[in-house]
Amino acid sequence: MTHWHYREELSRADRLRRSYYELLRDDLDAYMLQYGLIESYRNFSLKKIPYPFVEKRELKPRGRIPDVEWDCQNAFLVIFLENSLPAAHKKYIRFFEDNKTTKTNLLRSKALTLSDNYDRSQKYLESVHFVDFLKELLPVDYALLIQKDPSRKNRSRYVLSHFHVKIDWPIIEAAEDLARDLRYISKDIYEKGDKYAEDIQKKFFEYYGMPVMVGGRRTAAIVAAQYLKRIPCIATVYAGSCESRALYRISERGVSKTVLIKLSGKEVEQICRENGLALRRFRQSYVLASEKEGAICIFQTSYAHTSHARPTDDGKLREIKPDLNWIRVDAQHLLPKPEIWRDPPIPLNVIYSKIMGPSEEEGASSD
Repeated sequence: MTHWHYREELSRADRLRRSYYELLRDDLDAYMLQYGLIESYRNFSLKKIPYPFVEKRELKPRGRIPDVEWDCQNAFLVIFLENSLPAAHKKYIRFFEDNKTTKTNLLRSKALTLSDNYDRSQKYLESVHFVDFLKELLPVDYALLIQKDPSRKNRSRYVLSHFHVKIDWPIIEAAEDLARDLRYISKDIYEKGDKYAEDIQKKFFEYYGMPVMVGGRRTAAIVAAQYLKRIPCIATVYAGSCESRALYRISERGVSKTVLIKLSGKEVEQICRENGLALRRFRQSYVLASEKEGAICIFQTSYAHTSHARPTDDGKLREIKPDLNWIRVDAQHLLPKPEIWRDPPIPLNVIYSKIMGPSEEEGASSD
């Protein structure tokens, strides 16, 4: 049972809003790729630091990420709601008058470099200056909130309404909420003991494709994603961290992780041959940069939940089995550059192939 409605269940007005939201989200997807990955790569290049490419073992379910923070990697957290967030949720999603994107609040923040020539319209996604405004705010601590303008009840206008948005819902309550929905507990996370409660919390991170007990923006992202299931609309959460070197995207479609990879000349030729692409066109549409060792491209992994991470058909309680995977790799694609319109993503098996070099196999059981 989903917390949001399919198009067939919506009024014509809400279907139009859904379409508008998805169009805006396509643009936001492209920009988050640009900021989270491409501009991060440029940061490394400007400082003449070799880019720390993600290893394919890090992309597998339960994959571990090296505990290294890279200052050149852009970090961020963005929440994009299809509807407006009701005031009743301010207890856990901290959006108030003092962190609203007003001129007074923004100029008061020492983290910003905005001048006195503040354009009030730039906070709306339809503004030609919105990307500049977003880029200015992305490095700010905590999250940015983009939602349907609550002051426009009869118009679907989306606005970056709040910055410095803190997610204050405890992790243990988020894990408890998920476990209750999946029928691993009836009410309380400790009802089956401390060890069981610990297993539930570990599985909560796995459910959202995160390494166990990560910190910072990634934890805030999955807690926010779980909390927003209380809102009857679509929500999309974007997160990037200095450790993961990846763009995480959590939406009604599930979880995806997008990274930069390096392809050898032979791998590029094979991809072109198998997909009927001219080498020149491939380089124009898919290659961000070229290094001696190969071509730099964008790779996305989408994950799906196994039966152990989906609600039961009969509603009966069940026991957690920690060794069983809760997510699996669902799709792998090489993405075109954000500005490319004509070329689609290319299916490409990276995680379980020789591309990106050898890696250790995970020993966990699958669905």
